[in-house]
Amino acid sequence: MDEARCVNAVTAADVFDHCDVVFLCLPNSNIVRDVLRDAKLRSGQILVDTTTGDPSEMAALGAELAAKGVHYLDATVSGSSAQLLQRNVLVMVGGDAEVFELYRDLLMRFARDVVHVGPCGSGAKMKLVTNLVLGLNRAALAEGIVLAQQLELDLTQTLDVMRRSMAYSRIMDTKGEMMITQDFTPQAKLSQHLKDVRLMLAASGIPLPMSETHRQLLEKAEALGYGDADNSAVIKAILES
Repeated sequence: MDEARCVNAVTAADVFDHCDVVFLCLPNSNIVRDVLRDAKLRSGQILVDTTTGDPSEMAALGAELAAKGVHYLDATVSGSSAQLLQRNVLVMVGGDAEVFELYRDLLMRFARDVVHVGPCGSGAKMKLVTNLVLGLNRAALAEGIVLAQQLELDLTQTLDVMRRSMAYSRIMDTKGEMMITQDFTPQAKLSQHLKDVRLMLAASGIPLPMSETHRQLLEKAEALGYGDADNSAVIKAILES
């Protein structure tokens, strides 16, 4: 693979004009479409979309771009922005397997691991599944800390005991102290995860009862003014019941 070179790009159109491989990282699939609408894409160009978007929309976009000879990989990221800076994230990629293998090394420049999970849209699907479990772990931790507080336990000791018990999850290492001190300096914003939970519920053909409850908690926390705070602020929705 050729060494990277600098491109003097003023607009998104300049990026598409000068780059054979373009990475996208946008709030949702609708904005991805808005950006691509005016882009002059060319056959053989590669789009790597790290947006956490609607799986069906990303699959449809992949098919549309393939018809133009443009390769599309939906490459969702498991991990926070802080973890990304440390190259401590997993990238889950949907799209053509041969294109994935061709650009695996490029993805590894910012990840500790990458995995191909299926055709276009599969990266987004896998991100929703992993985020569902991650988010519920976070909500369960918040509820456990609130219960410990109600039982007048020492919260720092409680967190230590939970880490040493079968209840342990890695979320305790990243969010436990934040919940105890209520320092919600954002690593990943609460409203962003609420968007993901809504996508999960929309994507499923059957009810997801725990995710539905989680949605209600996140919406309450957002209404309390914690939308731009770290997603560990979900604990406020329980504390302020």
